[in-house]
Amino acid sequence: MPFEGQKILPAIQSMKDFDKMLTYSFRYGVFLNLHVGMLKSAFDYARSKNKKMFLHMDLIQGLSNDEFATEYVCQVIKPYGIISTKSSVIKKARQLNVKAIHRTFVIDSNALDRSVQLINKSDPDYIELLPGVVPKVIERVGITTGKPIIAGGLIETEQEVEEALRAGAIAITTSSIALWTAFS
Repeated sequence: MPFEGQKILPAIQSMKDFDKMLTYSFRYGVFLNLHVGMLKSAFDYARSKNKKMFLHMDLIQGLSNDEFATEYVCQVIKPYGIISTKSSVIKKARQLNVKAIHRTFVIDSNALDRSVQLINKSDPDYIELLPGVVPKVIERVGITTGKPIIAGGLIETEQEVEEALRAGAIAITTSSIALWTAFS
């Protein structure tokens, strides 16, 4: 089972959030909004606590989110995985045997069709679908791509988590401490 059955992937916006995550049994999470100067120490700290963390490449402050930055991050920082909206970043991570999540925003049927094309091109391990509160889109993207879906964005209640999971999502990304508590 992906993520050892963990339904919530805590989205970490600061090291204070990471310290909060450590009070729960979560093994997997996502670092958002890190400064390039904090990457090594944040991941060293996470590894020392036996946490497997994804890094959102598009949100690193002070580092471009291209395939060269991806190569550097994968070889030097060695995250468990990366997240990006860019196909080239996803493809590079996969070439380097790092787990890759292709993040995509589906706001209408044209965005859905374009997202499926990009996902097929990048061949990620997982798809993060935003907003995650549209169960029929979660189901459709999962069926169309054959890839595991992680739902994120605008999920605020336990009921919305359960609806996304019933629609086929394998996990939910969220920065909501209340949802961490409910699903820990």
